[in-house]
Amino acid sequence: MDFKLMATTFVAVFLAELGDKTQLATLSFASGGSSRWSVFLGSAAALVCTSALAVLGGEAVARVVPPLLLKRVSGVAFVVIGIWVLVSTRARA
Repeated sequence: MDFKLMATTFVAVFLAELGDKTQLATLSFASGGSSRWSVFLGSAAALVCTSALAVLGGEAVARVVPPLLLKRVSGVAFVVIGIWVLVSTRARA
């Protein structure tokens, strides 16, 4: 098992999930529900399932697209989306 890859993935997903709409929805369910454990187990299972879909999808895409190209296209897409968000937010202000 590649522990460095596992740790990198954990940190990236953990930081990406902090404060996102999924975490806020989970917070809302926990604050209004009677069983925090049910909310925790439900949200944890959902994250595991979506992560499994992402891993399977990534594996399938990697069979067709070289991983290096996929990383570069993903990086460019993130930068473009970031610039778009900054520009569109500034235009509204």
